[in-house]
Amino acid sequence: MFNKVLIANRGEIALRIIRTCKRLGIPTVSVYSEADENALHTKAADEAYPIGKSRVNESYLHIDRIIEAAKEARADAIHPGYGLLSENSRFAERCQKENITFIGPLASIITKMGSKIEARKTMEHAKVPIVPGVSEPLPDVQSAMAAARAIGFPVMLKASAGGGGIGMQLVHTEDELVKAFEGNQKRAASFFGDGSMYMEKVIENARHIEIQILADSFGNTVHLFERDCSVQRRHQKVIEEAPSPFVDGELRQRLGETAVKAAKSIGYRNAGTIEFLVDQEKHIYFLEMNTRLQVEHPVTEEITGFDLVEEQLKIAAGKALSFSQQDITHSGHAIEVRIYAEDPVTFYPSPGTISAFSVLRHPAVRHECAVAKGSTVSPFYDPMIAKMIVTGETRKKAIEQLKTALREYHVEGIKTNIPLLKKIAHSEAFEKGEATTGFLESAK
Repeated sequence: MFNKVLIANRGEIALRIIRTCKRLGIPTVSVYSEADENALHTKAADEAYPIGKSRVNESYLHIDRIIEAAKEARADAIHPGYGLLSENSRFAERCQKENITFIGPLASIITKMGSKIEARKTMEHAKVPIVPGVSEPLPDVQSAMAAARAIGFPVMLKASAGGGGIGMQLVHTEDELVKAFEGNQKRAASFFGDGSMYMEKVIENARHIEIQILADSFGNTVHLFERDCSVQRRHQKVIEEAPSPFVDGELRQRLGETAVKAAKSIGYRNAGTIEFLVDQEKHIYFLEMNTRLQVEHPVTEEITGFDLVEEQLKIAAGKALSFSQQDITHSGHAIEVRIYAEDPVTFYPSPGTISAFSVLRHPAVRHECAVAKGSTVSPFYDPMIAKMIVTGETRKKAIEQLKTALREYHVEGIKTNIPLLKKIAHSEAFEKGEATTGFLESAK
């Protein structure tokens, strides 16, 4: 398939990609910053190359250094994981220029879907339902005010190049909009190099439902059902599950067909995710497309039996999908929780050295982890240190497994969000499958 794959990432996702490559007999290359010299992903690959100082713009976001490492290692493919350079079209273009296979979509598609405004226009043209709003950049607060009055409050102010909730704010009044616009515009420009803002109508009591798709270079596109990502804090996902407790058979088919239609309309290739908001009447609205592997991809793997990284590698190597939509089935239930090194009350990051670490060992518990006892959690990177995925024959059994696994999750030396996860797992709304995107805010 490939002679050697370099993973242009760190932490648990680097380890996860290495695991599949090893199973397939593909040699792997890690890259690491000064802060990650002794990190688990650095030691797990067949080779490892330093790429710079601790800050991401001097290492994991430094395209030249990553390309240099790939050339030195003679890697013929690069897997970007998620985050960092995974949706950077310049990086994908550079890989192509250097005759290195980028394990992901074409740079032109990354560019098209990377702009939320451009993505709205593209999906609208493809007759995919979108959230009511504006599909042109809002240059100033006056134009934003006019748009908000036309749409009707409350509205969601968003950064076109945004992600992770950055540059995004729920606005209820005109006064709030005046305060929010300039601040979010500056944040977006600082984080993404693009301060373009747009606006959408708030869908009340919505579910955040996303569809996993796979597409090869021969026009074959399939979906692998849905993930429910409604449990969020400040627009960042906390818990994901598959299948969704809200989605019935008819809605599942409609979501899947719409996602495939959206992917085909742009000539998409490789793994990707179409994200939707679904209202209480089960109307669906396109939200965005992620042109990469998702953090929450394991829940799809657990209910379908597919290894999504393996499928990514095959597609990137020019192979056709070996299955059709009719071959894809799902069974059981899977729930993923994200373990963050952060204070459970203030949500501030909690870097430090882990002095004790133990988790439940059980066939129904999958632990994607980037740390161990003695590991140092750096202040330079995202505070997510692990993901825990539990499975069960039914959703009820999966929740019981989740409660048990969280109860036996033991970390010392740093603070984590496990108290919050326990609270969610025992909440009535979550147990009943009634959690919407406003669940955590309303639970305060």
